[in-house]
Amino acid sequence: MERKTEKTRYSDSELQEFKELITGKLNSAKEELLALTNSLSSPNKNGTDDTAGTYKTLEDGSATLEKEQLNQLAARQKKFIENLEAALVRIENKTYGICRETGKLIQKERLKAVPHATLSMEAKLKQY
Repeated sequence: MERKTEKTRYSDSELQEFKELITGKLNSAKEELLALTNSLSSPNKNGTDDTAGTYKTLEDGSATLEKEQLNQLAARQKKFIENLEAALVRIENKTYGICRETGKLIQKERLKAVPHATLSMEAKLKQY
């Protein structure tokens, strides 16, 4: 009777697949961050120079809110990029896809959906 041994890490070819997936997501994320950064640095094109003072005050408040939202999006995007870059390091170290809590392999489906995941669903659900 043959005993099936549990995989302890993903194969080099599987790691290469994940690397390609993550690199694609990383490039998209960097482009999106650049677009957000450009939006933050460019002045509002729909200026209120020619409108009454009351509308200008409302517009200023709206512009501030929009700028705050863009800043939050940019911060989230930076964090996402950092997480993807850390995943690439784990691929190089051949530790990618191993749950940091259980030490077991994270399911491929989960990694395809959340390529920077460091916890298996089992460990993630224990957090709640």
